[in-house]
Amino acid sequence: MFSKKVVYVGEVPIGGNNPLSIQSMTNTDTLDTERTIKQIINLSNAGADIVRVSVRTLDDIPSFKEICKNSTVPIVADIHFDYRVAIEAIKSGAAKVRINPGNIGESWKVKEVVKAAKEYNIPIRVGANSGSIKKEFENNSMVRYQALAESALQEVRIIEALGFEDIVISIKSSDAKENFLANKYISEKVPYPLHIGITEAGIYEDALILSSAGLGTLLLNNIGDTMRISIAGDPIQEVIVAKKLLTLLGFKKGSRIIACPTCARTEINVEELAKKVKEWTKGIDKDINIAVMGCVVNGPGESKHADIGIAGTKTGGAIFINGKIIKTVPKNMLEITFKEYIKNIINS
Repeated sequence: MFSKKVVYVGEVPIGGNNPLSIQSMTNTDTLDTERTIKQIINLSNAGADIVRVSVRTLDDIPSFKEICKNSTVPIVADIHFDYRVAIEAIKSGAAKVRINPGNIGESWKVKEVVKAAKEYNIPIRVGANSGSIKKEFENNSMVRYQALAESALQEVRIIEALGFEDIVISIKSSDAKENFLANKYISEKVPYPLHIGITEAGIYEDALILSSAGLGTLLLNNIGDTMRISIAGDPIQEVIVAKKLLTLLGFKKGSRIIACPTCARTEINVEELAKKVKEWTKGIDKDINIAVMGCVVNGPGESKHADIGIAGTKTGGAIFINGKIIKTVPKNMLEITFKEYIKNIINS
């Protein structure tokens, strides 16, 4: 979305003016082919554009080949240490391979991986995280974010020296500020697409808050082309949260529901109504702002910037457009009437 260079992962373009793609990673045993494929399909259905799979040893290759063959989205092979595993994963259908030249070993091994990537026309993702800062950078006077970025750049230069430029860079820290500064630093030095995320973000609530802050600041500063929100648990949640973050920040089309925090004037359960409205508008792929308010006194005026609003009353609700009430209906007609107005807005 923001980098100059465009790299293709399967049929998914990353970089340039392309939409920011959502990634996740399987947490099933790669040897359990059926279960892994099922999880990938579920991730795809939830909105994932790309899915990464760990390929640990050569024993995983037959299963990985079947996974790639039956996947509904491009598969990234996550490789550590063994260059042979990287090469076989590429031959087995990987749409991208994630390696760090530094842990692959001798330069000739890295060269062989790059040769295979060139032959099969797939990109390579390289980078660093806060746990893999190079000693030569960590032990000098560099600030940590710069050391993190330079560690990633060193990996990039190894690949570039082999005449390869279909590169995606990933820099991740568990510290949101360090993560922002490192990605900003590297975005100003190279044209390659950036894979952004907060590493080891934690369980659901912590990961949601930390990732929203850390990735939101990057996106609002035009940094990042593909992303993963890391959550300790079900990877489906990673995709759902990423979609919602992109929608709320205006980078992905969809409905955005705002709701008042309630006060003594509130005549209904705003949270309950907001949840209903969210369900009524599920699946909308057009930008639409919806306001759910707790009263008809301040509700219309406070949410006049919304495309449509609904304010609850004891007996039903009022629907308003551009801050003006256009219809008041009883409870039993609220859903059907609201949906009619939403449909008119979508089709207009």
